[in-house]
Amino acid sequence: MAGPDWTPAGLWLAVVASGLYHGLSPGMGWPLALSAGLMERSSRALAAALWPLTVGHVLAMLVMIFPLALLVAIVEWQRPIQIGASFLVIGFGIFRFLNRRHPRVLARIRPTQLALWSFAVAIAHGAGLMLVPIYLGLCRADLDKGHEAAGALMNASLNTAVLVSVVHSVAMIAAGGCVAFLVYRYLGLKFVSRSWFNLDASWAFSLILVGTLSLAIILATQE
Repeated sequence: MAGPDWTPAGLWLAVVASGLYHGLSPGMGWPLALSAGLMERSSRALAAALWPLTVGHVLAMLVMIFPLALLVAIVEWQRPIQIGASFLVIGFGIFRFLNRRHPRVLARIRPTQLALWSFAVAIAHGAGLMLVPIYLGLCRADLDKGHEAAGALMNASLNTAVLVSVVHSVAMIAAGGCVAFLVYRYLGLKFVSRSWFNLDASWAFSLILVGTLSLAIILATQE
């Protein structure tokens, strides 16, 4: 008897939901957009800062997903790849939970280099890794069609990788941009200083949860 499975609609919802979650996290950059708006006293400056943050996040997602997009064309490796990816996400989540210090390289990136900062922080926090199990689930429909050529499978996987990265990043920047605009227009810096809280522990727990759920579903599903 086959175990539970994620439907494509549920997986795309997970892509969007993870993007919204990333966007609400201060660590993904909306305070930098807020800072740009406050420094120039312009909501246009705030909006302009969101674009490089989006580009950096998309690139970080692609760096994590593209290698797997090239591997999934090997149909017989489907299950080992999924299991390995789940353990990778769990392991990185445990590492982030035990070591919550921000890499020193992030401190060397100037505030004006928003795209580079967004790319580096998404890699350092494992934002792309969180998407990997979801992406592999979306690729299963193509992988299960074993009669198709490897080239067709690879093209489908690459297209899915790009689409997942873009959809996730758009949801991320929409959530972060809304928070930045609300703080800029209505709440002000006093609200940020009084309500600021550290999300590092919950972020690490999220990675562990996503990896564990993915692993449980894979193991419960017959080959």
